[in-house]
Amino acid sequence: MSTLPPRAGRRCHNALNPLHSTLYFSPDLTTEFEALGIEDPRAAYFAARGAPLGAVGAGAVTSTFYNFNHELVARHLPAVWSVASPEAVLAARLRVADTTLRRLLGEEIVGSAEMAEAAALALRAAEACTRHARPLYAALADLPVPDEPHLAYWHAASLLREHRGDGHLAALLVAGLDPVEALVSHTATGKGMSPRWVLGTRGWRRADWDAASGRLRKRGLLDDEDSLTEAGTALRAELEETTDRLDAAPYEYLGADGVERLTELGRGFLFTAASAGAFPGDLIGRG
Repeated sequence: MSTLPPRAGRRCHNALNPLHSTLYFSPDLTTEFEALGIEDPRAAYFAARGAPLGAVGAGAVTSTFYNFNHELVARHLPAVWSVASPEAVLAARLRVADTTLRRLLGEEIVGSAEMAEAAALALRAAEACTRHARPLYAALADLPVPDEPHLAYWHAASLLREHRGDGHLAALLVAGLDPVEALVSHTATGKGMSPRWVLGTRGWRRADWDAASGRLRKRGLLDDEDSLTEAGTALRAELEETTDRLDAAPYEYLGADGVERLTELGRGFLFTAASAGAFPGDLIGRG
């Protein structure tokens, strides 16, 4: 039986995960990866997130990233590894995390006791993550923990993000949602990426989106206005509850007080980063 308040782990994840994701919206990623010879932003994303797996092909990334069109992935992998090795990409990725967090949070927060505390708490939570059936987490777990607290915190947030994400994919399969259906239904909650961002980054066409919407309507999960029906809302809620259950171990291990403190610290860092323009204004929503 859980010793945590309901959805405490999810709230903690929601505070930590976006700070990890600032990397992918950072202009520093463009600068560092162009210096490596990786100029296409989609190739940079696949390389940056996939590098812990090694010089894998498109199949491994399509499988573990789930919601990208395989044709888009295959356009860049494995070719990107002939431009820059996974080791070079990992080093560049850490440099991007460093410069991005310093810019968004400021030197005072980066060097603060609170940052060191958050890093210690997040790393402790990650000690209870498990590798089996979690390929992205397992690959990240083989990497060394950076010495500087703000990078250790970013690394721990990455571990916790991918641990939850790997479990979430299992929940999507159980729910019977294919990659585009997962995207459409998430956007319909009002908490997912806007269609413009999905179509611009995931390699799907509007026809793919419309076809997935049609399948969801046929299942009674979307209405004619592409809003979630009662059944659709229930399915998304069940999906998140299943993900919570599969991701409970690190937060149970940290304990209620530790989770509450880590959530508090994470929210503070995230608010500062968001206020500094970490994310595009039109990223989230149904429009």
